[in-house]
Amino acid sequence: MEDKKFTHLSEKGVHMVEVSDKPNVKRTAIAQGKIHLQKETIELIEKEEIKKGNVLTTAQIAAISAVKSTHHLIPLCHSLKITGVDVKFNVNQNCIEVEVSVTSLGKTGVEMEALTGTSVALLTIWDMVKSVEKDPDGQYPSTKISDIIVVKKEKK
Repeated sequence: MEDKKFTHLSEKGVHMVEVSDKPNVKRTAIAQGKIHLQKETIELIEKEEIKKGNVLTTAQIAAISAVKSTHHLIPLCHSLKITGVDVKFNVNQNCIEVEVSVTSLGKTGVEMEALTGTSVALLTIWDMVKSVEKDPDGQYPSTKISDIIVVKKEKK
């Protein structure tokens, strides 16, 4: 059996990786994901007729807030000084695609922040449209979040 070195495990459990010796570098990560919705729901979002309010603006604010709070949600993530967040939506006939781009000047990457922002934006959309998405039994047979991925990560 090959001996593997784990970065977050120690004899006493887990620890946060020490990064103080790493140089500060501009870091960017972009994550994307989709939420699949009924065509009628998409139309209501586009017309801004969802009872809870403007879905995309709310999801945008939620994504930015989530990016800034990632270290509170994921135990071993470092607290980062985020220098920029951009949230974009692509509204299709049966889904909404979310893209979150995060930049920071620091010692560790921002892909977890981009993934967290994307995930929370998608969850916020679901929360805002659940009253029109659910079927007569209160279920969500056609609502689905999928394809959450990191599409780009770089440091300069």
